[in-house]
Formats: sequence, C-alpha cells, structure tokens
Amino acid sequence: MRIGILGAGGMADALGTQWARAGHAVMISGRDAARTAERAATMTAAAADRTAAERAATMTAAADRTAAESAAAAEGAVASAERGIAATTPARRSGSPDSLATGAGRVEAGSFGEAAAFGEVVMVAVREAGLLDTLRATGTALRGKPLIDVVNTADIYAYDPTRPIARLIADVTGGHVVKAFNLCHVDVWRMTPPVFDGRPLAVPLCGDDEEALAAARTLVADLGCTPVDGGGLDRAMLLEATAAFVIGLWFGGADAQAILPPLAASGAHGRG
Repeated sequence: MRIGILGAGGMADALGTQWARAGHAVMISGRDAARTAERAATMTAAAADRTAAERAATMTAAADRTAAESAAAAEGAVASAERGIAATTPARRSGSPDSLATGAGRVEAGSFGEAAAFGEVVMVAVREAGLLDTLRATGTALRGKPLIDVVNTADIYAYDPTRPIARLIADVTGGHVVKAFNLCHVDVWRMTPPVFDGRPLAVPLCGDDEEALAAARTLVADLGCTPVDGGGLDRAMLLEATAAFVIGLWFGGADAQAILPPLAASGAHGRG
C-alpha cells in the first residue's frame, strides 16, 4: 500500500516507520524540505534495521526447526532401513530460510501536494494550528481518498465538540475520513507491538466509508493492534473529546486507563 503522510513530526515518524517496516511505501511531507528529507532517511534506516533484525531472528528459528526436522528424519531413515522400508525426504516448508526474505518499505520525502497524490491512503498528522493551510496545499488530490485523521485539539481544556476536526477535514478535502490513532502518546506507536499485560492495544475507528475503514483496519493490524468499530464519522467528535479528557487526566498524573472496568465486569451489554 502507498501511504502519504501530511506531516513529518513525531506521529509521522512513529507510525510511518512501523508501516514501512511492514512493507508499505511511505511518503512524509513538511514545510522544511531539508528536514523532511532527513527525517525520511532516518525512518528508512530504522525500518530496515528493525526488519533485518526480525528477519535474522526468523531465519535462525527456521534454521533450528529445519535442523531438528533433519535430525528426526535421519532417525526415521535409520529405523526404516532397519525395518526394510524406503526412506523419504521431507518436503521443504514455506518457513525455510530461503523463503523468508522480505523487503522493508522505503520512506520518501515530498511536499504536501506530492504526499497527497502519492498515497492510496493519506494520513493527516499535523498540528491543529496549521491544519487548514496544509489541507489547502494539497489542492484536489485528497478528494475521494481514504484519509486517516490523527489530529487532536491544540488546547485539550477548550475542545469544542460542535467543531470536530474530522468533519472539518472531510469538508475541506472531499476525502473519506477515518478518525484513529489519536488516543495514545507517540511513544506507544513506536512499540513493536503495543501490548499491555498480554493484551494488544485496541484502536477505535470512526468513519463512514467502508473502503477507508478497511484500509484503516489493515494499518491497525500491521502495528500488532486490534481495530475496534467506533461508529460513523459523526461519532469522531466523541473520540476527539475522549482524547482531550484522558490526556488531561494523564497530564494531571492520573492513570486514565483505570477509570474503566474490564469488559467482564462492565455489565450485560448488547444491541437489541
């Protein structure tokens, strides 16, 4: 998948590197061309380094498994020979070392317009203050495209639910917006994968277009996370308000995750 990212900051870095590592082609964009190019090169190197390490670990495990299978086959051959039965050679498995090589995706740098045109899916990851200027710089390139909106309000204590960011992005661009990835600090998205107490992080998605939602689910899964249906785009303002609320709790030193009980203790729920 080709992923264009409007922005070259922390969220672009964290999520873009993960998606490049998963094999996607990524283009980031920013106002400072030199800094954006430097960031892209750093992301490409980080994705390749991690992928190489994972590939080495996978190939080592596969080699160990192959050695164990060969030893077992040899023992079987001896036993078969003793019983006068012809030995057979085990078939090569798809997990053998020579079938495990995978190429890491590359991260390129471009202008906002270039990133918008490049992406089959485009992520909006700029500060709220520069959002409108950034969107206008893309012209008509975002019209009809799946857009992943990760933007939070600049002032969490003054969030206005009557002016949702996701709806603004949809109205300005004509794109199919999915609100996602806005509830966690950037460092969470650098984790590989984000798993807590054995439970993968759940990522709520709010959007109306099924194609855009399908793309978002793929990108969530590529992080090792679980996509969760959060409803239509009209509910994105609830997701934005939730971010403002829990970020405020975290800033105050509270464990925001502790405000809700586990599902099993939350009562009987269902849609009738």
